[in-house]
Amino acid sequence: MISKEQIAEDYKQIQDEICAALEKLDGVAKFEEEIWEREGGGGGRTRVIQNGKILEKGGVNFSAVHGHLPDTMKRALQVEQDDFFATGVSIVIHPNHPLVPIIHMNIRYFEMPSTMGDTQKPVRWFGGGIDLTPHYVFEDDARFFHSGLKTVCDKYYEDFYPRFKKWADDYFFIKHRNETRGIGGIFYDRLTANDELSWEDIFEFSKSVGRSFAPLYTELVNRNRDKSFTENQQLFQYQRRSRYAEFNLVYDAGTKFGLETNGRIESILMSLPPTAKWLYDYHPTGGSEEEKTLSLLKKGINWA
Repeated sequence: MISKEQIAEDYKQIQDEICAALEKLDGVAKFEEEIWEREGGGGGRTRVIQNGKILEKGGVNFSAVHGHLPDTMKRALQVEQDDFFATGVSIVIHPNHPLVPIIHMNIRYFEMPSTMGDTQKPVRWFGGGIDLTPHYVFEDDARFFHSGLKTVCDKYYEDFYPRFKKWADDYFFIKHRNETRGIGGIFYDRLTANDELSWEDIFEFSKSVGRSFAPLYTELVNRNRDKSFTENQQLFQYQRRSRYAEFNLVYDAGTKFGLETNGRIESILMSLPPTAKWLYDYHPTGGSEEEKTLSLLKKGINWA
């Protein structure tokens, strides 16, 4: 099994690559970096980009933390051990243009080593995913995005894309609104080695997911960044952002994990949009692009 130190180093490199690509994409804004330490063990690099030409707010965060899990997280993860190590890269980008989508990506590794005299095997797994939240759903863009993810998945295992696509549909679902957060993508958790996939295979898959982010998002931004938009479309963007905030505060497992393990609050809540509006009892005009978008926020659409 590749070491946790090597996994963390490779994730840091991916963070560097993505930040460079996003700065090039925006053309104006630069990332600000803050190095932080976690009380209890470990730390990370928070990188935030703001007020850019196209990127209004975004974060590309790396962390590698360790310590003791609180009882609430032990129950949630269904583990008995206390000591843990977790590392990963987490990204959320909010553009200032309503025709350019929000995007989220996360790749992570979790480990609980066995202790002296412990008969249990060490607990370890990889998780992650990438999903797209358009303010307006353009079907060609959705097909491009999902086809790119399918290509990444198919390189490693033919079952990955259909399984992880369904997982994303189910995970990125706002139950109290009965709608998906966006058009989904892929999501996986507790991915471990088996007879067909080694730990090295799974780690390479994790890195491939991470490195798919920049080319996929660059293409989607460049397709839409120069289109004109109306004040009404910007208002709809702010309304869609409110749904994004609701999901992240109510359902997101990463937010819960960070808060329960005494993570850095600014890094955890970096995913929230800079401006959002909760419009009371919103209903789109019949036959509008807004109505079309809402009709496509559902599970089970075969975009690829």
